[in-house]
Amino acid sequence: MNKNYSPSLTEYKRRETIVVNIGDVPMGGNHPIRVQSMTTVDTMDTLGSVEQCIRMIEAGCEYIRITAPSIKEAENLRHIREELRRRGYTTPLVADIHFTPNAAEVAARIVEKVRINPGNYADKKKFEVIEYNDTTYQAELDRIRERFVPLVRICKEHGTAMRIGTNHGSLSDRILSRYGDTPLGMVESALEFLRICEDEQYYNIVISMKASNTQVMVQAYRLLVQKLEEEGLKPYPLHLGVTEAGEAEDGRIKSAVGIGTLLEDGLGDTVRVSLTEAPEAEAPVAKALIDRYTHRAELAQPIQPICNVPIDPFQYHRRETTEIANIGGTNVPRVVADLSRLTAVQYADLKCVGHLYSMLLDKFNMNDLGADFIYTGDNPIQFMLPNGLKEIVNYVPWQLAEDQENRHPLLTSRQYVEAETLHPKLNFIEATIHDITDTLMERLKQDATAVLVLYTANEHAMPELRKCFFRLMNNGVANPCIVKRAYGQLTSDEVQLYAATDVGGLLIDGLGDGILLGTELLPQQEKGEWLQTIDKLNNLSFGILQAARTRMSKTEYISCPSCGRTLFDLQETTAMIRKRTDHLKGVKIGIMGCIVNGPGEMADADYGYVGVGKDKIALYRGQTVVKKSVPADRAVDELIELIREDARWIEPMVLEE
Repeated sequence: MNKNYSPSLTEYKRRETIVVNIGDVPMGGNHPIRVQSMTTVDTMDTLGSVEQCIRMIEAGCEYIRITAPSIKEAENLRHIREELRRRGYTTPLVADIHFTPNAAEVAARIVEKVRINPGNYADKKKFEVIEYNDTTYQAELDRIRERFVPLVRICKEHGTAMRIGTNHGSLSDRILSRYGDTPLGMVESALEFLRICEDEQYYNIVISMKASNTQVMVQAYRLLVQKLEEEGLKPYPLHLGVTEAGEAEDGRIKSAVGIGTLLEDGLGDTVRVSLTEAPEAEAPVAKALIDRYTHRAELAQPIQPICNVPIDPFQYHRRETTEIANIGGTNVPRVVADLSRLTAVQYADLKCVGHLYSMLLDKFNMNDLGADFIYTGDNPIQFMLPNGLKEIVNYVPWQLAEDQENRHPLLTSRQYVEAETLHPKLNFIEATIHDITDTLMERLKQDATAVLVLYTANEHAMPELRKCFFRLMNNGVANPCIVKRAYGQLTSDEVQLYAATDVGGLLIDGLGDGILLGTELLPQQEKGEWLQTIDKLNNLSFGILQAARTRMSKTEYISCPSCGRTLFDLQETTAMIRKRTDHLKGVKIGIMGCIVNGPGEMADADYGYVGVGKDKIALYRGQTVVKKSVPADRAVDELIELIREDARWIEPMVLEE
């Protein structure tokens, strides 16, 4: 299969698409990448919806999506739209439809765009394994065509746009039976509906391939672009989003890993960041992701084209590397914390990298976010480090140190090529794309102690680092590689989003055996401020690895953004569940506001907490409901009891300081 899903893997170029007209805010073509979000107020609350829409517009939303689960909500969209227009707001509205074709047909006559989910629009989802032969499969497609064509014709008549929005967690039983729970199944689910649209000569369409699993999401969008081209279908604009990304830092990191990876390669025409927060909090995050590409083409340094792509961009495979110490091979990616700007480090200072010293017990405890290595630059630590933590120092101080065995040197590529003395087991070599010469690669191939630290100062950072990996792979170099990025004075959100994109985009493709977020570009700070900065960067490193599905070090919450269907306070409930369970390493908990975003959307979760009625919760083990109607005030306790039954519960540990 052709691997060129992107206009260019080395030069920043937007994918060329057709223009889709959505009210007076067109999408695709040469138009800017658009920002959108979704209301959380009950759609029947007209004034509440209008007020929230205005807050969203003022926060930067260019499209606003509103749920229409039945005909009455669809009809009320007219009142919401009229009141917004009366107040002078012309932002296009999008009706969100799941199970009710008749509601979609009403909404399509009122708003500028409708979103349908092919997994449950005129299709079945009963979590059953059904065997379809070609005849029964075609009969289902004929049934879908009959149910879907009326909507297409209404949209065509009224100039209404449509998003065909596939979700990984709500693929129909029919699709699952033929394609499985795969990116290909997601793409085919959309294409079945798209082919009907093209048969009707209706092209005012946007497509999305959302998943909570960032690897699946990225692979599905790439495969979609590939399939559109293969079938000779039009290059439709793409709506980018990670479903149920969660809240706060984790939600932003996860969104950036998925969305940013695609934006880097020129894919995407509108962005919705799904956070378990007020919708007006989503728009600035989406805008920050998008704004990074406004001047990317002018600011980027040229990168030589790639002749051979040695990975499969449609399926995850980790780059095969030689295991060196505890790096590479089958080891999880490692975290290196940068302490090089600190002098006179004390025991207590290591708390910022997850190693907590107890004076009472005179010992260290490592939490789930304990760094694997600390880089101390020219300032080696003057005390014995806790077990499991290793130190990296610059080459010259390492040569002068008395204890060379328990420290590992960081060398420039030139120092490495010329070095006569090295650590017998583990050495780190910092290199940019310009350092990866034939001479360096030949030496690396012969050295079972060398780990590369790949670094770039190019604005087009992720593609340049990816090019480094491709050069190593195409030349048979199997040494592990730590990915290093450093940022200057940015906001906390910008650092999260940029690092998650630059490093996460590589991890998604199986590239990278560790992460080092450097501090050298930051201005001088007081020691207390440095410790806070290092703590944030250490947490961010682990967050990126988790969001890219390469190292699960903490509980993951797959929580939907609120919408008008939500049956409880999602932010409050998510915070309550997190407070009780965030010490459960590697457990995935889905928190869904209603049955629409229920068992399907939390496809990856180990446990699910789903609203099924006012103050009533259904609890799931995987995609199987085990408790159908638990009172909300008991539901968290019952969830914990379920985890206990599976022997996955551990009591939270209280560390003494």
